[in-house]
Formats: sequence, C-alpha cells, structure tokens
Amino acid sequence: MSAGQDTKPQKPGYWQPAVTRDPLLRKHGALGQPVSRIDGPLKVQGAARFAAEFPYDNICYAALAFSTVARARISQLHVGDAEKAPGVILVMTYRNAPRMKAPSLMMSSPNAAGASDLPVMQTDEIHWNGQPIALVLAETQEAADYAASLIDADYDLLPAVTSFAEAKANPRQLETLLGQPPVLEIGDAESALRAAAVQVDNLYRTPRHNHNAIELHAATVAWSGDNLRVHDASQLIDLTTGQLAEIFGIDPANVHLTSPFVGGGFGGKCLWDHQILACAAAKLASRPVRIMLSREGVFRVVGGRTVTEQRVALGADETGKLGALIHTGIVAMTPHNSCPEQFTFPARHLYAAGSFRLAQEVADMDMLANTFMRAPGESVGTFALECALDELADKLGIDPIELRRRIEPETDPTSGKPFSSRMLVEAYERGAERFGWRHRNRKPGQVRDGEWLIGLGCATATYPYHRFPGGAARIKLTEDGSVAVSTAVHDMGMGTATAQAQHISARLGVPLDKVSFEYGDSHLPRGVIAGGSTQTASIGGAIIAASEVFIEELLKLAGNDSPLAGLSFADVEARNSGLGHVQDQSRFETYQSILLRAGRTELVCQAEAPPPAEMEAFSMHSYGAQFCEVGVNQITGETRVRRFLGSFDAGHILNGKMATSQFKGGIIMGIGLALTEETNFDERTGRIVNASLAEYHVPVQMDVPQIDVIYLDEADPQAPMGARGIGEIGITGVGAAIANAVYNATGKRIRDLPITLDKLL
Repeated sequence: MSAGQDTKPQKPGYWQPAVTRDPLLRKHGALGQPVSRIDGPLKVQGAARFAAEFPYDNICYAALAFSTVARARISQLHVGDAEKAPGVILVMTYRNAPRMKAPSLMMSSPNAAGASDLPVMQTDEIHWNGQPIALVLAETQEAADYAASLIDADYDLLPAVTSFAEAKANPRQLETLLGQPPVLEIGDAESALRAAAVQVDNLYRTPRHNHNAIELHAATVAWSGDNLRVHDASQLIDLTTGQLAEIFGIDPANVHLTSPFVGGGFGGKCLWDHQILACAAAKLASRPVRIMLSREGVFRVVGGRTVTEQRVALGADETGKLGALIHTGIVAMTPHNSCPEQFTFPARHLYAAGSFRLAQEVADMDMLANTFMRAPGESVGTFALECALDELADKLGIDPIELRRRIEPETDPTSGKPFSSRMLVEAYERGAERFGWRHRNRKPGQVRDGEWLIGLGCATATYPYHRFPGGAARIKLTEDGSVAVSTAVHDMGMGTATAQAQHISARLGVPLDKVSFEYGDSHLPRGVIAGGSTQTASIGGAIIAASEVFIEELLKLAGNDSPLAGLSFADVEARNSGLGHVQDQSRFETYQSILLRAGRTELVCQAEAPPPAEMEAFSMHSYGAQFCEVGVNQITGETRVRRFLGSFDAGHILNGKMATSQFKGGIIMGIGLALTEETNFDERTGRIVNASLAEYHVPVQMDVPQIDVIYLDEADPQAPMGARGIGEIGITGVGAAIANAVYNATGKRIRDLPITLDKLL
C-alpha cells in the first residue's frame, strides 16, 4: 500500500480509489468493442438539434457590435441609425442593459464559470479590442447584422499594454499554477547545467491560437417570469447554470440549461459574454432570443491559447543521463483571468534528472482573456521540451528513442509518487517498429525525393489523468429490463454517450440495446465539465458508485424467496441482465424477476462518485510516442507532413473506433499547431487581424497525410474501467515530432512556431 492511502477498514467488494481495483477489470473483454456512435444516425439525418436550432414563437435574433480599441472609456455611442433600421426591436448597451453581477473566475467557487471576472456590458469601460459595446435585437438575423454594422463609438483612450515585449518587462508570479506551485526546484539545476559535459540551452516561442469549432458559438434563451431556459453549446452545463443564476440573482433551480449536441469544443465552448448578453437582452425585450456569433465574433469574444516564450536547458553526461532539467518562461495573460498555459507541467513528470528548475511567470496585457485550448500547457510545453531532447540526442550521437529510454524514471521524477501504470518505452518500441524508424538516417539532409528533402522525427506525447469530484449518476431500471443512466455531462462529438452506454452494459450485464444514457441537461444529477480529458473517468466513478447502491437495493428487494437470499454485495456480480453468485452459477435472478416479485415497476438509485484518492496516491498520466515523416521543398521551403504514426499508452481503450478518431483528430490539430495556425495580434492596437478562416489557417484535407494509430490497451489498475483520458493527448508531442523531422530533413532547427517557409529558406 502506497503512502497516503486510507488504511481504515473498507467494505469488501466495493471500489475504493487508490486501494482496490475497479471490479469491472476482471471481466475481460467487456469493453473495447468498436461500436458506432449512437448519435451518428441523428447527425447524418439532420435530426440532432443544436443550440441555434430550437424553435420559439416570437423569437428575435441578436448581433453584436465590437470595440475597436484596447483600453478606453466610451464617450459617445452612436446607435440612432441602428435603432431606426428595418426590423430592429431594440439596441442594448451599458446604458440600458439589466443590472448584472460580474462572473466569477472558473474554479474560484463551486458555481464559477467565468473566463473573466469583468462585468458584462455594465459600464462604459473597454478592456480589450473586440469587447461587445452593443447588442442589436431584430426580427431576422440579417436585420440584426445590418443594424449592428451601423453602430459606432467615440472613445477616451486609456493607457494600454498591447506589446508582449512591454508586458514582459513587468512580469508577475502566480500564487498557484492551476493548483500546482508555479516554481518547482530540486537541487541546484543552474550549477548542474554549467558542470554538465553536454548542454542544450534554447528559447522556444509559440504564438497565439484561436478556437475555430465548425459549430459557431450559439445560444437560444427565453425567460418565463424568473425562470430562465437556455439552449447552449456548452462544455460546463452545471457551472454555467449556477453562474447564470448568480449573475441574474435568481435561484439556480430556476435555470434550466441543456446542451445535447456541441459541434466541437476543445476548451472554447464555455461561458462567454454572448450567452450572458443574450439572457440580458431576452429579459429586456420580454422575448426569446437567439444569438450565434459570426466567425469574426468568435475571434473577438472567445479566448484561445496565449503566446509563450520558453527556455529549456538540459545538462547531461556522455551517456545521456540528465544532471539538470530546466524549463522556465513566461506567458501573456490579463489581470482578469487565470489561465496561464502551464507549459512546465510535462517536464515535472516525464524524465529522470539529478536536478530540476521549473518555473513560469505571466505578463499582463490588455487583451481578450485567454482560455483552455486543446491540451493547454502540454501541447506547447512538449514542443519545447521534446525539441530540446532531440537536440541533446544529436549532440550526444545517441538515437532519440534510446536517449529517452536511458532517462526513463522509476517513479515520478518530481513528486516521488509511484506511477499507476506507465508503458512509454513499450509505446516507443511498438511505434518505432511499425513506423520503420530503423531506416532513419541520423545525418540531416541526406534523403531526397526529387526536389524534396525527407526527414523523420519523433517526440513524446503526455497528458495527465484527472477525475473531478462531485459528479453523480442516477440509474433507473424498468420492468422491461431496460436501464437508463443519467448525469449532466456532455458529448462534444467524442462519443461520450456511446462509450458510457458500453460501460453500463458491461457493468450491469445488460444488452447494449437495453441501455440508454441521458446527458446534457442541468435537471439531471450534477455532472462534471467536459475538459482536461476528465469526463470518462469522472463519469465512470459516478456510475460505479451508483451501481453499488443499485445492487444493494436489488438485494434488499430480492428478499428471502430469491436464489440470492442471504447474499451480500461482495458475494454477487451483475451478469445476464441480473445478479448472480460470484462462484455458484445456479444462484441467479434477473432484474425483471426481482422487480416483479417485489411488486415494483421500476427502481431508481443515485450516488456521487467518491473523492479521487487515486490522484493523491499515484502519478497518473497517458503517454504516447509520435512519429513523423516530412518533406521540405528545397526550392520553396514548403513543409508537408507525408505520414504520421501515434503509438499510445492510455490505459484500457473503451471503444477502438472512437478512440482512433480521437487520436487522429488530436494529431491533425498538432499539424495545425506546427505548420499553419497563428493568431495575428496587432501590437499597435491590440486587435486580432486575421479573424476569419480565410486568414486563420486550420489544416484542411490536403494538409493531412496518412495517419496510423496504435495503442497498447493495457488497463490502468487505479482508474475506473482502467481507462485514462485520450481527448487531448493526441495533439501533444506533434509539434516537436514535426520540428524534429524538419531538422532531420534540412539541418535547420526551428524553435519558433509555426514552421513557415520563410524560416526555412
């Protein structure tokens, strides 16, 4: 038993995080089948109703006008022409908006969901270039959009910091880095670096990135007295429900929010100004309101990834053993949010070293609040760390995979905790064999295909395991033997409902066609956010707890006339749509039979997941090995990814078809991070200048090569269902794998993303 584990007596047969394994793990093969997504038919038939598609009588449509300066007070708002425009119902500004409380920063309280703690359209003050200054309601979307274009403002400018270089001159230290210390030092890393036989010490830079989900951010809202109905595209149903209640000063029970379908989230589908403004406008107009941001509106109102500047310094002996690992740097942020792009996190857990210095600061700028985006921290942190490791391997004359094998730790390098499960070396071995890594020419610039220089690169992928506390699940068994499980969680297209239906089917021994999974509704038992690759484990923990209550209640209902009479929870297991003795196959009774004899038509049970003790006792992460082949055109400098392979150690894979899709999607995002994506921020004005998909380049079909995905599928004994999160790990390590392949092709190290042709010519 590891230090810190609870040693008090436990009920036999129950799941006790960090002490016992999930009982489902002994049912070999119960999960993992490549079942097609159960919401697939609805989506291909156009029957899946998204947030901007709910019909209401007398509905009106909203459009926003945005500020064009970074810091100011509004001296004049010119809204007369907009108010007179055809079809306009009203124009809402800070002068006539309902009084609202400012949002609370996410994680600052149980109901906090704000990306920023700034008040929303309550004062004349402007805090970023693009802040909404007015909302138009009209009878049609076209009328609202036209009227919004007529709105103008005069400003009394205030001093603004819109230059990262200027902001860096006055850095500040955070009190906490998402719950972790912002500075972590073990030994004297700077001295160890200076004394090392081989050194690498470089700066790496990554740009701003913006969210561009295909489904635009939207909400349909309506008031009935003090009751607020919200149809949203949301990753945090319960938090948004509670936050809206606080903002408008009403009981949370009076807010009903649903979000059954979310057309891509990636950290961006949280609570922003547009939902709050739609609710305020609906209250002001006494009519239902639909708001859907334009593509430009997403850039103006919804934050993304912030800029980073990272130093990675490695000191090693001639064998590759690390004496020093230093990863420090700075990110841009605002004083009104707390999302610091924690790029130092991978270095805390990946490799053994004699000393560490891991630290990051923030530089405050007057800009839109940045937020979580596609593996925040790890995606850009692995770019810097894994590029530095590749450079160290090159200096040592050691194969990059062999170097990683030599610095593989036995326990977590900085916390000392045991790993719950770690098979990174195995992932590299399998990936290298499948990819053909042995054919790589170590000397750069030696392989050609016509005018293309060909190179191979690799890098480590990693993302932490999290299981959020507070999630609950309800199980409902009906007399026909059907089972419905309900919890207010989300399915953003990753297949949550399908994977959890499979989970319930396996755990309760019920055919999949007898299982339903209800989600996406704030009236269901409290769920957890969809973020941080947490949902699978968090839902799993709640379902385990509810199933334990469910089995106990069934044993009570069974009574003395049942074959189960006298058996305790520890004696039985769920199988074949009923309960049976673990060892005596003859002692069995179906769920339907138990209900019938008890004179019941249904059984409803609910429970909350136990606290995530496994996270305190163990170091828990998903891992992967990313392999890339690129071609760099010797004439134009163009870089193309020719093929890619990801080899992952992410615990038990619950659905191979959906998991492969998730991994591939993350890799494609990583290609964008490496080669095409960059938010162009005009430091003279603080304005994003490429606020469209025509100018902000996400990877398209021609940018995406053949992608091969393999996974070890070894259950993590400490995780519910043995599964760790996979939603974000796919993007991690990709930027470094591509940059390392570019070096192998050309001999040029690119340490400033994206890798554009001007940096290679």
